[in-house]
Amino acid sequence: MEFLPLVAIALLFWLLIVRPASKRQKEVQKLQAGLAVGNKVVLTSGIFAVITELGDDRVHVRVADGVVLEVARGAIAAVEAPDQPGPEQPGPDTHEEL
Repeated sequence: MEFLPLVAIALLFWLLIVRPASKRQKEVQKLQAGLAVGNKVVLTSGIFAVITELGDDRVHVRVADGVVLEVARGAIAAVEAPDQPGPEQPGPDTHEEL
């Protein structure tokens, strides 16, 4: 009975800290394992880019026409969904009414 509070604290620590961190780590590993050339990604620095080449631990990404960066695979924070439309921008013949 003396060890019951310690066991309860250890269980609570595992439920609140270790388990969620483990889930996040598995999700990140799954995301980084599923990368493919042509994916639109967001880097941890907030830069939006397109993957042009994949390596074991490095990825080449295009951030602008003629600008390719080599980044660590771990720097990729998210992959944009392929069917996710970009922000709509009015064309030159489109006029917004005030």
